[in-house]
Amino acid sequence: MGVLLNRKGIVTHVIVGDTKGIMIPSLEDYPLGRKPLRGLRLIHTHLYNEPLNQDDLTDLALLRFDIFVALGIKNGTPHTVYSAHLKPDSNDLEILPPAHISSFSLNFKEFIQSLEEEMNRKRVIDQDDPRERAILISISKEPRYRQEECLDELQELALSADVVVLDRVIQRVKEVNPRYLMGMGRLKELIINALSKGATLLIFDQNLTPSQMKAISELTELKVIDRTQLILDIFAKRAHTRDGKVQVELAQLRYRLPHLSGKGTAMSRLTGGIGGRGPGETKLEIDRRRVRERISLLERELKKLAEARRQRKHRRKQKNIPIVSIIGYTNAGKSTLLNNLTHSNTFTEERMFATLDTASRRLRFPREREIIITDTVGFIRDLPKDLIAAFKSTLEELHDADLLIHLVDISNPRFPDQIESVEKILDELGLSEKERLLVFNKIDRLPPEEVYNICHRYHGIGISAIDKSSFTPLLRAIEEHLWNEKLAPIGV
Repeated sequence: MGVLLNRKGIVTHVIVGDTKGIMIPSLEDYPLGRKPLRGLRLIHTHLYNEPLNQDDLTDLALLRFDIFVALGIKNGTPHTVYSAHLKPDSNDLEILPPAHISSFSLNFKEFIQSLEEEMNRKRVIDQDDPRERAILISISKEPRYRQEECLDELQELALSADVVVLDRVIQRVKEVNPRYLMGMGRLKELIINALSKGATLLIFDQNLTPSQMKAISELTELKVIDRTQLILDIFAKRAHTRDGKVQVELAQLRYRLPHLSGKGTAMSRLTGGIGGRGPGETKLEIDRRRVRERISLLERELKKLAEARRQRKHRRKQKNIPIVSIIGYTNAGKSTLLNNLTHSNTFTEERMFATLDTASRRLRFPREREIIITDTVGFIRDLPKDLIAAFKSTLEELHDADLLIHLVDISNPRFPDQIESVEKILDELGLSEKERLLVFNKIDRLPPEEVYNICHRYHGIGISAIDKSSFTPLLRAIEEHLWNEKLAPIGV
């Protein structure tokens, strides 16, 4: 038998088991939240007066009980008290010395107050900080250096979503576990580590299937999301125009539909907050039929918005104004370049996906020439298919561009992979033959000789989007491509 007691000493549950043990019930009425301990203590019987076993200690660590007590039975009567509690400064447990029931004494109120205060002092961030706290996880067959690079990017994405990253976990496996990605034992270790650090969120770099998300969520009270959900959350937070909001909500609903086989714990934990943020900070409807109806409605609205864009584009073509589109990996500096080329003030921020909404501005050249220059949503490796589908109408505008400026952050050590990712997406969109300029941004962050060598190797142009004086080679290249003129060399 077993009983659960809260901190007022009130019995909340009475559990009847068998000779093998007891089954701890759902504790959703006593959630962990941001607290280091659950606020419940468990006392149960060991019929053969045996000490705490590994299952007992695992339950203590996973369920974060205040204290775990086994009452050993000998000759049919209570005999020995075996107890353990979590340590304040690590994932370890402290197993107290066994004591006869007549001599066991513990001032629980003082003990638990002191333990929880010490745990809160050891935590990295303040308990009152409202931000989500995450553990980033990569489980794959990829080499470790590649997993490190992917987690670096995932950490940047988490920063853009205003998430505090507490730890990173990397495991290279020969075969990915189809149910949990990793072994059950390793997963339990990960969850115990996350709970001890005060995490509220697990973010997997690998995309999770609905069954994997459900299985992992059932082992923990933490929210579990994958890379795609994190990107969708950032998009939901950043979209401001009607176009952007419709496209993001459509992508979210398409992603979520397969996960809605019934509202289980995985999805219920996601309503609201990171991984569950809808456009305009609203919660998404979780009924499958209504989701399908909403998808149909949004698709019709998207067609109307696309038609309005086509009409605007047709008017520009009638005026014979060339269109140049700036594309590139997220956070390459596209909006900053647009602002400084056209003296405008599109929103910019040193974060991934700072801007999602397409912006178009006029740029004047000598001899009464002008172009329309547009800024597009940033690309990223393995861009979620639901996002590509939702943003297809926006990305289709690239087909009508006379020239693409592929902007690259030269200061990012992963820039060769980023170039490859952008080229792959262009190929998927049928734009691989579109004329484009490769332009390296942020040259002010590298030594001049290194910039020269990279630009020479890739046949690119080097600029700093924050320094207008560096734009001359880029502007000349645009003129040469659009009007087929070979201009005189600079300085002649």
